[in-house]
Amino acid sequence: MKSAITWLRRHLVVIAGLGTLAYLILPNVVVTVFSFNNPTGRFNYAWQEFSLDAWKDPCGVADMCGSLSLSLQIALWATIGATVLGTAIAFAMVRYRFRGRAAVNSLIFLPMAMPEIVMAASLLALFLNMGIQLGFWTILIAHVMFCLSFVVAAVKARVLSMDPRLEEAARDLYAGPVQTFLRVTLPIAAPGIAAGALLSFALSFDDFIITNFNSGNTVTFPMFVWGSAQRGTPVQINVIGTAMFVIAVLVVLAGQLVAGRRKKAQPK
Repeated sequence: MKSAITWLRRHLVVIAGLGTLAYLILPNVVVTVFSFNNPTGRFNYAWQEFSLDAWKDPCGVADMCGSLSLSLQIALWATIGATVLGTAIAFAMVRYRFRGRAAVNSLIFLPMAMPEIVMAASLLALFLNMGIQLGFWTILIAHVMFCLSFVVAAVKARVLSMDPRLEEAARDLYAGPVQTFLRVTLPIAAPGIAAGALLSFALSFDDFIITNFNSGNTVTFPMFVWGSAQRGTPVQINVIGTAMFVIAVLVVLAGQLVAGRRKKAQPK
C-alpha cells in the first residue's frame, strides 16, 4: 500500500498531465470516429455503421468546400498581415523608448482581454459608419486586428529573451544592419514569429463571433457549420475537422523534429 502511494506521489504530475491531455483530445477523437459514420437521418449524432463515403466525397455537401476555401484564404491573408505588423510592433516596443509606450502596450493587449462580442459589435459599428460594405475585406480587417495581439505577445516574449551581445558581435565583424537582422536577429526570433503565425491562422480559421457580425452575405466555414447544425450535420463536416486536426498535429510534430535536430547539431 505504501509503495503504491509513493509511486502515485512521484507520478502525480504526469498522471494529471496525461488526464488533461486526454480530456482535451477526446472531442477530436469523437469527431474523427463519426467521420466514418453512415447516419440514417440528417444528424450525425448516433453511430449507425462504418462507411468511407464521406471521405471519398468530402465536397458532397453544397457550398461547403466553397466556404472552406474562403476561410482558408482569409486565414492565410490575416496571418500574413498580423504576423508582419505584429513582428514590427513587437520589435519597436522592445528595442525603442518613445512617448506613450506604456499606453500603446496596454492598447495592443486589450483585444486579448476584451470579449469577442464587444469587439465584433464595435467593428460592425465602425464599418457601417464609414459606409464600408460588409464582406471579404471587412472580415479580413477584423481578423488581422484581433490576431495582432497574439502575434505581438509571442514575438515580444522571444525578443526579450534574445542576447544583445550576438548582434553586437555581428556588427563588430562588419555586418551591416540588414545583414545583422537577416542572419542573426531574424533566425533567433523565428520561433516566436512562427508561433504567432500559427496561432493567428488557427484563430482566424476558427472564428465565428467576429466573423458573423462583419461578414454580410459572405459565409465562412464556421458559419457554414453553424448554419448546417440547424438543419442537420453532414458527415463531411467531421471529415474536414479531422483533416484539419491531423494537419495541425503533423505541423507541430514537424516543428518539434526540426527543433530537436537543430539542438543536436549545435556544438556543445
